[in-house]
Amino acid sequence: MITTKFTQVFGVEHPIVQGGMQWVGRAPLVAAVANSGALGFITALTQPTPEELCREIQRCRDLTDKPFGVNLTILPSLNPPPYAEYRDAIISEGIKIVETAGYNPGEHIPHFKDAGVKILHKCTAVRHAVKAESLGVDGISIDGFECAGHPGEDDIPGLILIPAAAQRVTIPMVASGGFADARGLVAALALGADGINMGTRFMITQESGIHEKIKEQACRMTERDTNLIFRTLRNTARVAKNEVSDEVVSIEREKGGETSIDDLSHLVAGARGRKVFELGEPDEGIWSAGQVLGLINDVPTVAELVSRIVRESEDLINARLCDSISAQAAAA
Repeated sequence: MITTKFTQVFGVEHPIVQGGMQWVGRAPLVAAVANSGALGFITALTQPTPEELCREIQRCRDLTDKPFGVNLTILPSLNPPPYAEYRDAIISEGIKIVETAGYNPGEHIPHFKDAGVKILHKCTAVRHAVKAESLGVDGISIDGFECAGHPGEDDIPGLILIPAAAQRVTIPMVASGGFADARGLVAALALGADGINMGTRFMITQESGIHEKIKEQACRMTERDTNLIFRTLRNTARVAKNEVSDEVVSIEREKGGETSIDDLSHLVAGARGRKVFELGEPDEGIWSAGQVLGLINDVPTVAELVSRIVRESEDLINARLCDSISAQAAAA
């Protein structure tokens, strides 16, 4: 058993988190994560309406009696979803843990706090983590440059970002971006984190609802098989390397600072990305994946994955690290 500030504050058995993932964070996966003793998050905006989110929460409760949460990602949009209505749905369903991500969650924090909801805020920079703590969140998920999705614009990898954040943040912090196994968990703890967040690794499990062909494709991919898109728009995203993301990169390279979202919208539409996961066609659209692809080569159940990480982490800590210290002490 590995107990940290994160497990104590958020009331879970293991310091492992399955964060929100568009089109992926649904009840069967989240319940499997919860049943394994880790913390899973339903992705609110995968559900088309707040009412549908309520039903998804109830569906998850039918599959587990352990703690789970809901992710609410706040992003700029010409036609933003009704964030307040999704927030109120989360509260009305009695959810006690929320993962916020994207823009500043300040306007939502008082509502969640008044309802007794603990908030884990995902951010990509130390300054954002410090700001989130000052706003009253209960934990930080610090997202390194290796991550899938949006790594921010500072390009700071986890090996630097995690300890830099640990020096400034006093609340529980989980490390995100590039984690898939026990080596990552032990390294994150050594760097000052209180646990790890995994997205791509949980996406490639048996309970994940994406098409089996995509899981098989992911197992064949390496750490070099991602693209950074939207660099010219200052909204960088890391996605799987395929025909579509290669074309996006090519357009941005050609147009440079003159690139607009209109130049790319026909390629990056969310509906196309959803079809990747539904139809099993990896070149149908863009889909998020981190450099951690280079560490994924199987499709275990969630229970197998979490128990393996915990068991091997304990072995690493007890056998390799402690024995090494003992041997050095004896030699001295």
